[in-house]
Amino acid sequence: MSRRTDYFDDPEAPKANSIVPAVTAFVVNGAGDVLLERRSDNGRWGMPGGVQEVGENIAGTVVREVMEETGIHVEVVGLVGIFTDPGHVIAFADGEVRQEFSLCFRARPVGGEIRVSSESFAVRWVPRAELESLDVSPTTRRRLEEGFRDAATPVIS
Repeated sequence: MSRRTDYFDDPEAPKANSIVPAVTAFVVNGAGDVLLERRSDNGRWGMPGGVQEVGENIAGTVVREVMEETGIHVEVVGLVGIFTDPGHVIAFADGEVRQEFSLCFRARPVGGEIRVSSESFAVRWVPRAELESLDVSPTTRRRLEEGFRDAATPVIS
């Protein structure tokens, strides 16, 4: 059983009871491949990320989460967008139901070696052409599209 269930514009979704600042990292290597992990909490492919902890700045959250989840050290270089869709709620096994609040940052790899963590079944650099074949949530797919679009102005939604 998954430890989280994502709902997307689902009238049967439980009502959100929290909003938590979270980050995802759009990390692309020199070959144009994006860093993704197959998450252990829901089995889907996604960008590394997580929640901000007390005492850290948001760029530090990105660096920490990417390193913890993938083994890759990154430098934050920009903002893809801010994604706060109230139609996307995440129900956790502990009863928390979180409304999406995700800051998606552009980051570049500066070191490290890919490794799997307790939060992932697999971690790898994925060629852009393979993205359509992966099980990716609608909100992750949107962040990936916006990241590859590489607009000068971040998306705010």
